[in-house]
Amino acid sequence: MLKRLFLSFMLLTSALYSNTINIAVAANVSYAMDSLIAEFNKINPNTKVNVTLGSSGKLTAKIIHGAPYDIFMSANMKFPYAVYEKGLSVIEPKIYAYGSLAILSFKKRDLSKGIMLLKDENIKRIAIANPKTAPYGNASFEALKNAKILNKIKSKFIYGESISSTVSYTIIATDIGIVAKSSLYSSKMTRFKKNENWIEIDSKLYTPIKQGIVIIKNTREVKEFYDFILSKSAKKIFKSYGYQVP
Repeated sequence: MLKRLFLSFMLLTSALYSNTINIAVAANVSYAMDSLIAEFNKINPNTKVNVTLGSSGKLTAKIIHGAPYDIFMSANMKFPYAVYEKGLSVIEPKIYAYGSLAILSFKKRDLSKGIMLLKDENIKRIAIANPKTAPYGNASFEALKNAKILNKIKSKFIYGESISSTVSYTIIATDIGIVAKSSLYSSKMTRFKKNENWIEIDSKLYTPIKQGIVIIKNTREVKEFYDFILSKSAKKIFKSYGYQVP
């Protein structure tokens, strides 16, 4: 009896998710992915979306070495173009969202100084994404350089491989951090208040973070998800997580 019930459950699960797509996703998008997939499955209930999260640089290396992903959603355009120029994608990269930087502190602080707060002598450790693997880290370095404080505070840096690990370091291991603004719209982050725990970094200090998407393996289900990410419905979700949209 139990065996028959188990087989019935497996058949039902197989029928429910008769098609599966595998997506490599930049860590900053992790906070929005559940909402995006839920909305996608409203119109494509039989497609299961498997997500692999990581830094854009590390995901690119995996794709180049043959990792079986169908779509790559990067935190910039450089890495999708690297995939495209290797002949590993079937379409040229397109922008799906524009990311933003924010300063986050576990403790409430006077954030009126903006980015200059990072020079405060009471701030000993600053979480920041690794610019070699994470586009948000590269943008963070650019902002600090343009603010003319990079060299003054570089010794304080604790590096996260991805922007999500940088958020974790900010909360548990450092005094303050530079994170993706999108992370602050996660349900787990609502306890952190704007102008008390976090503030957006002036966008004039860094090049707009253009986030790109490419198709690696073209099937009907993959194209449906790709089209959804560029749709008005997805743009509405991206905006609700603090992104700008094209």
